[in-house]
Amino acid sequence: MKWAQNILRETFGLFVDDGSFALAILVWLILLRWLTSRPVIAPAVAGIVLFAGLAVILIESVLRYARRKRQIANIDSNDPER
Repeated sequence: MKWAQNILRETFGLFVDDGSFALAILVWLILLRWLTSRPVIAPAVAGIVLFAGLAVILIESVLRYARRKRQIANIDSNDPER
């Protein structure tokens, strides 16, 4: 049964590498859908707002990943055993 869990975990990992990134996208899509179902945002503007929000989420994710990699590199370079 362990092999089935491993297969599911690997398959999930193919589509979702960063859980917070995926969650942010889902929240953004749900929020935008909610806003466009009411007269808060015009449907013509919704595409621009969708793109802008997804771009901001992507940029934040890339910056967070780069910061994490930089911290790991700094830890490795300060390691006296290397």
